[in-house]
Amino acid sequence: MKFLAAWQFLTSIPLPGSRGAGPEKLGQSAVYFPVVGLIIGGILAGIYWLLGFILPPALVNALLIVFLVAITGALHLDGFVDTCDGMSVQRNVEDRLRIMHDSRAGAFGIIGVVLLLLVKYAALSNVPGSLMIAVLLFMPVVSRWTMVYAVFAYPYARPSGLGRVLKEGTGWRSFTIATMITLCVVGALFPLWHLSGLVIMAGIWIITVVMAAVFKRRFAGLTGDNYGAINEVAEVCTLILVILLVPTGLI
Repeated sequence: MKFLAAWQFLTSIPLPGSRGAGPEKLGQSAVYFPVVGLIIGGILAGIYWLLGFILPPALVNALLIVFLVAITGALHLDGFVDTCDGMSVQRNVEDRLRIMHDSRAGAFGIIGVVLLLLVKYAALSNVPGSLMIAVLLFMPVVSRWTMVYAVFAYPYARPSGLGRVLKEGTGWRSFTIATMITLCVVGALFPLWHLSGLVIMAGIWIITVVMAAVFKRRFAGLTGDNYGAINEVAEVCTLILVILLVPTGLI
């Protein structure tokens, strides 16, 4: 049930029994976030392999982003939009949280998501074809792991909500297991003697620490929207780090 709760929370794809995974199970589901990410990556890799036979690479990359948004129900993108809107407010914490809670997207959120998707497409288009399958598998895993870290390591800003339930149920054990799962994926996709996967994971962790520190300062803690924003930025930065490492021979 914990896996089903993680699946229901992170994707829009229904599974038998997932509707019965209530909020109480969500609080203990963070350990499965990287597993859900790996399944999402497997779906993307399969789509890439199939479409590669019939469509040009540029169109395949655009469709991969479309499928990723559809698979996740745009949950993380919505969090990114709301976070951009909240970050644009120069008043007090309460006003920033209220703006993020508003269902309407503001100008900063729209501009932010357009730029994010533009960079994601450009980065995806520059990943070498020989690495694409591995990157598509790895990217959703490490980005979901960053959410587990953010939930575990930083206070929650709101007094209630699903994010609060998730925060209260995510302790050292959940974070440690999620980290071990992510490291196993790193070891399988990137040979450890090349160190490439570990370098990327460390880089993404540093970026997550910086983002979370900024969010904590601006919102007196993190919210579910911030978790989504961290996931989106982690995906893009994973692609960028892969591109940067290719000329070094580490990959």
